[in-house]
Amino acid sequence: MRFLIALFAVLASGSLNARDAMAKDTLKTQASKFTFEETVDRLSKAIEAKGIKIAAKFDHAAGAKAAGLELPPTVVLLFGNPKLGTPLMQADQRSGLDLPMKMLVWQDKAGKVHVGYAPPSALQDRYKVKGDGAANALKAMTGALDGFSKAATGSE
Repeated sequence: MRFLIALFAVLASGSLNARDAMAKDTLKTQASKFTFEETVDRLSKAIEAKGIKIAAKFDHAAGAKAAGLELPPTVVLLFGNPKLGTPLMQADQRSGLDLPMKMLVWQDKAGKVHVGYAPPSALQDRYKVKGDGAANALKAMTGALDGFSKAATGSE
């Protein structure tokens, strides 16, 4: 019983919570200067301009509408480059769960458009991948995602 009271006190104080545990796994976000549609288009073009194929586009708002629900415009693009992803999977195949990379474009309730993605450092933290190949891949992914985000939002 004392343990439960102590645990409750720690949780209530905010010293231990999921947010702290996931601090390194937070999203990187950037506000866009463009409409939702233009931001998605700019992001798609920035990705494809680097010779990367978009594997899938998930329109969550359309899915919500089909289920009789409402959701502001929300799209996820999945894309990958085997030259970058393979070294991570060679270091730890479980990292394939987080690949290919993905970026989210959404319009909030106030009408502002955003682009977000999980930083590749989250993969390093989650899988403890080692080796120059994996480190170089993570560095390249970080630069690419940052560049795509800037191109899509007009923050270049």
